[in-house]
Amino acid sequence: MDLNLSPSELGFRDGLRQWLADNLSPHWQADFAKIEGKQAQFEYLRAWQRKVYDGGWAGIAWPKEFGGRGASIIEQVIFTEEMARAGAPNLPGVLGLQLVGPTTITHGTEAQKEQFLRKILSGEEIWCQGFSEPNAGSDLAALRTTATLDGDHFVVNGQKVWTSYGWAADWCELVVRTDPDAPKHKGLTVLLVDMKSPGVDVRPLRQMTGETEFNELFFTDVRVPVANVLGKVNDGWNVAIGTLMHERATLGAGIQIVIRRSFERIVELAKSIGKFTDPITRQKLAQCYADIEVMRLNQMRAYSRMANGGTPGPEGSIQKIFWSELNQRFQQIAQEIMGPYGQLTKGSEYSIDDGIWTYNYLRARGNTIEAGTSEIQRLILGHFVLGLPKSY
Repeated sequence: MDLNLSPSELGFRDGLRQWLADNLSPHWQADFAKIEGKQAQFEYLRAWQRKVYDGGWAGIAWPKEFGGRGASIIEQVIFTEEMARAGAPNLPGVLGLQLVGPTTITHGTEAQKEQFLRKILSGEEIWCQGFSEPNAGSDLAALRTTATLDGDHFVVNGQKVWTSYGWAADWCELVVRTDPDAPKHKGLTVLLVDMKSPGVDVRPLRQMTGETEFNELFFTDVRVPVANVLGKVNDGWNVAIGTLMHERATLGAGIQIVIRRSFERIVELAKSIGKFTDPITRQKLAQCYADIEVMRLNQMRAYSRMANGGTPGPEGSIQKIFWSELNQRFQQIAQEIMGPYGQLTKGSEYSIDDGIWTYNYLRARGNTIEAGTSEIQRLILGHFVLGLPKSY
């Protein structure tokens, strides 16, 4: 593992930092907070993604022929970290950029690549994943949503749940069962579904943060062209696993930066509140600091492997477990330091940092569920990395 950036990687980083300095308003967060309505805020973020795309910074590791930069996976990591370090707005097309796009590059037809990839990069089209179901969340292969062939279309019926960006998505990467008689891993197919198709019903799921960040999806006799099969019919398990590997390996790239910045802030608060001299608090903060550094080094190890091998592997599950559980521990420590003030929400006269710590604590509860539960990640590591027999 090489932790040093090459001269070309340093040049890439410095160029990105300069672009961010020239194009990212230091007041964007205040401007964003004044925008009323979820849809209006989303359009603000979509305009930011278009600006990133026009500047040549979208799809860093995508091949140039598909509109990307043709850079290395390490430069993709640099991009994600620098965006987090600068506190830049989130890219609303993140699922397309980091999951659906790379999967389409690997498994898609030339027509699919031509139709979808550039619109993913620019944010013109937003994607969601139709993977989890009410009775098949962690066991993806147990899904029940069906697709029956009818001429040159599949007819889809079923339900999905926990679908991030479902409310805003134009398209969905949907896993369905096309052969009910095959073993459960063998009869799956991935379809690319137009979310505006008749029979698609999106319903919000309200989280304890108050948001409706993700949704339920219902499909009633939805017709999907056969041309929208991603990969091969009844080979959807391999396509879906490829998507999940990208998700677990890449989505956490900037999280260690975000947690580190939050750590620095909670140290400031501990000092101002008078908790920093408490030996137990200091011990907990020291452990958090060490864990953040472990996360950074493990991340570099994972990306060094990807840079040499090109494809994310099950080792991405290590990072998924680590960052999700680390963030939950960190948010708990933050609440202990702030005491009752840490429970005050946005808009309260006495809230700390306008209630962001309350939100972060509540939102962190979902970290060990989304992108595959910690239990499933441990099963993956035990079987595919350590070579242990399956426990189910």
